[in-house]
Parts: sequence; C-alpha cells; structure tokens
Amino acid sequence: MLSKKAITANFEIEPTLRKTLMAIKIGKQISEFEVVASTQPAPAPEKMSTATILPDTEGLPANVVQMHEKVERPETLVGSTYKIKTPLSDHALYVTINDIILNPQTPYEKRRPFEIFINSKNMDHFQWIVALTRIISAVFRKGGDVTFLVEELRSVFDPQGGYFKRGGKYTPSLVAEIGDAIDSHMRMIGMIRDDGLDEHQQKLVDEKRREFEYRTQTVTDTESDASDFPPEARLCLKCQTKATVLLDGCMTCLNCGDSKCG
Repeated sequence: MLSKKAITANFEIEPTLRKTLMAIKIGKQISEFEVVASTQPAPAPEKMSTATILPDTEGLPANVVQMHEKVERPETLVGSTYKIKTPLSDHALYVTINDIILNPQTPYEKRRPFEIFINSKNMDHFQWIVALTRIISAVFRKGGDVTFLVEELRSVFDPQGGYFKRGGKYTPSLVAEIGDAIDSHMRMIGMIRDDGLDEHQQKLVDEKRREFEYRTQTVTDTESDASDFPPEARLCLKCQTKATVLLDGCMTCLNCGDSKCG
C-alpha cells in the first residue's frame, strides 16, 4: 500500500503522470501499479517475401538451377549419337553427346549438353580424341554460353587439306567436322537458333538457280533435288558450300545467295 506522501513524490518526479492521475478519480484502494511510457516504439514493418534474383541469370529466381561445374551427374542422361564418315579414314567416327535436364517439369526446364564421347575402330587418333572430349565435356559442365565451341572447332584446318562433304560443303579438318556435329546437336536442343534466309532472300536464290539451270541446261526437271549444285560450281567463302557460279558477270552462290555484286 502506498501512502499519500509516496504518491505525491511520484507526482513531483513524473509531471506527465501526475497530470494524468489528477484527471482520474480513484474510488477504491490502490493495490498495485506500473509506469507506462508515454511513447511506444512503432512496430517493425513486416518484410515482404520476394524471390531472390541471382546475378547474371537473366532475372531467374534463386531456386532455378543453372548449369555450373558443381551440378552432379544424374544416373541417367539422354543423348544423341552422330556418325561422321570422312575420306580421311576407312572407319567412321561416332560422336555421342549426352544432355542433362535442368528444372524438369517446370517452366524453366532446359536441356543442356553435359558430356561428349567419340568412338571409332580407328585408334590412330586415340590420344588427342580423348583429350578433346575431356576438355569439351569440362566446358559443357562449366555452364554459360558454350556455343563458341562450334566456331573454335570449325576454325581448325588440316595442314594436309580438307575435303568436301555430301551436298558440296567444304570441311577443313576432322576437328571441324566434330564441330559440325556439336552444332547440329545444339540446334536440335534449341541452344543455337538459325533464322535462315528470309522470304525475299530465298526467292532470289531460287530465281538465280532457275536462271542458271535454264542457261546451262544442266537440269531439265524443275522438281529435282535442291541440294544438287552444278559440278563446275566453286566454293562459297560465306557458307563453305561448293555452289558459286557465274551469273550476269558476277559470282553468285546458289546456296546462300551471297554475291560479289551485292
């Protein structure tokens, strides 16, 4: 129990509290009390739950798995095997590229190359083929944009000379043909998108082809295979296809439409 003197002392110490108590009539005996601060700290605002955005991931949420070197290899991978038959060897090479499926059954599902194997009965190039496959597989697992491998491999030239593949495309080396196989695989899984010729360019190429066939009379059937080019055609430096012929005094490619005259 507090005496009147004790309450008066508290009033003198806390003027704000005294003013408050004087405005309230106490009708019964005081048994207990506590001092309430005049100002209460404002409650902390609730944090908004937002998705964490990782740097250099095209604005994807943090729970989306991106290809990197720490991604563990699953027990089973899907892949494709490409046969390479060159005039440099009696035996074909078989290039197998296995892919990993990232974020399966989600809107962020992607198929990315994970490893590559090359097999052949010809063991003459065994050492450098094993080294090449291990390096390419390491680049695949590193993640990021690995499409640069195609141009890097295609730029390798054999000092003994290259060869022409079916369809008239020039291949400078066996390594370049491996690059073509990787290019075909990346296009298949959607990593490389080929816009190709637009409608106007394709129409121009078809017109040039028909004009040349009419002049030389080398093709009489207008529905013949479009991949066949005249035997006297030269190599196109743009698309590496033996399809460049002389039209109206200008060398023109019947495959990609490239012309020295613009």
